[in-house]
Amino acid sequence: MSQLRKLRGMVDLLPKQTSIWQQVEAIARAHFIRAGIKEIRTPLLEATELFSRGIGEETDVVGKEMYSFSDRGDRSCTLRPEGTASVVRAVLENGLLSQGIQRLWYGGPMFRYERPQAGRQRQFHQIGVEYIGLNQARSDAEVIAIAWNLLKDLGLSELTLEMNSLGNTEDRRNFRNQLFEWLHLRQSQLDPDSQKRLFKNPLRILDSKNAQTQSLLKNAPKLKDSLSEESQIRFKSVQEHLQELGIPFKLNERLVRGLDYYDHTAFEVTSDQLGAQATVCGGGRYNRLVEQLGGPPTAAIGWAIGIERLILLIEESSRENPSSKATLLTKELPPDIFVVNKGKDAEKKALVISQKLRERGFKVELDCSSAAFGKQFKRANRSGAKWALVIGDDEVKAGKAPLKLLQNSSEKEELLKNGQLHPLDDLESIMNTLLANELQNNKTT
Repeated sequence: MSQLRKLRGMVDLLPKQTSIWQQVEAIARAHFIRAGIKEIRTPLLEATELFSRGIGEETDVVGKEMYSFSDRGDRSCTLRPEGTASVVRAVLENGLLSQGIQRLWYGGPMFRYERPQAGRQRQFHQIGVEYIGLNQARSDAEVIAIAWNLLKDLGLSELTLEMNSLGNTEDRRNFRNQLFEWLHLRQSQLDPDSQKRLFKNPLRILDSKNAQTQSLLKNAPKLKDSLSEESQIRFKSVQEHLQELGIPFKLNERLVRGLDYYDHTAFEVTSDQLGAQATVCGGGRYNRLVEQLGGPPTAAIGWAIGIERLILLIEESSRENPSSKATLLTKELPPDIFVVNKGKDAEKKALVISQKLRERGFKVELDCSSAAFGKQFKRANRSGAKWALVIGDDEVKAGKAPLKLLQNSSEKEELLKNGQLHPLDDLESIMNTLLANELQNNKTT
């Protein structure tokens, strides 16, 4: 029988990788808690209409990339390709707008059927923030600052914040019409993909990676020339707030965002650490989406970070600067104690002691192999544990066992020779040694 394999574009996260993910998620969660942002969890599976109405039927996401199917009730269902539409749907369906401003964050898998590449798979993961009910320029700056500070706290460097203003609905409509007319006269000079986009969503042509199209666009109408005075004042205010926060940025006139519901501030945080410039975080204001999904006119802004690409950047930062915080994130979290044990009575006692130490908050790995002491000590060293607690039948009879700092030793005799004996029925003695050593390490680091 042939061995089953995962589908193309799906990735297994093995224990070593998962350790990095858990630390990244824990740091992100801490940032959100400090900023008063609450978590929301939405289903992986939604009605297809949510995305066709929210994202736009003419976008590549809806037209080409969604995993959609009919269920047994003949309802069209879709695995969520992004998080914002689901969050807005949940806010409306559960009446959260009646409770005031919503500061929310989400995390989890998304699905898009596209060509897999490094940092981009068909099942990918995002962490995102959504502010729903806030329209002030200051809220734009705060949302951006939360993303910027989080990325910095993860040990990333060489980040660039790029910004643009898409203006209000009327500004965008005027610019779209001007751009369409200009491009229509030059349609033959566009690459094939841009020619297809011209009649569906000409703004997407600004995102083209084709060198010839980009060269042509240098002389195209500029979005900034279509901004109303009110939109210009608002965007200037966002920039002033960021300057006060000490967050550097640069203006990018071609940053338009790929989804149809954005307006006013659009932004990306990019990095060139992986070679070609890569987007780490993307977001912007979407004051029209809530109304598009059946709610009242409501201002909103948010962003999303792709975790796969973020992990690649953390790993690259670790290689470039081994002393950076990113390096700490790439290391597996070892147990505090590795319990080496052999013998009928010893194995029973080791199980009880391990569980009690875990109840006190220590990370304890119990060797359950019944292998020879030598093999267990080798595992203890490989585990990265700080301490080895050694329990044999003789130690159980004596009521005492050695606890020793693990370094490179792998023989029981060395551990017994240098290890301090502790009463097995007195966990306080073991805990005091562990905690005292931890305090000493903190003083010297």
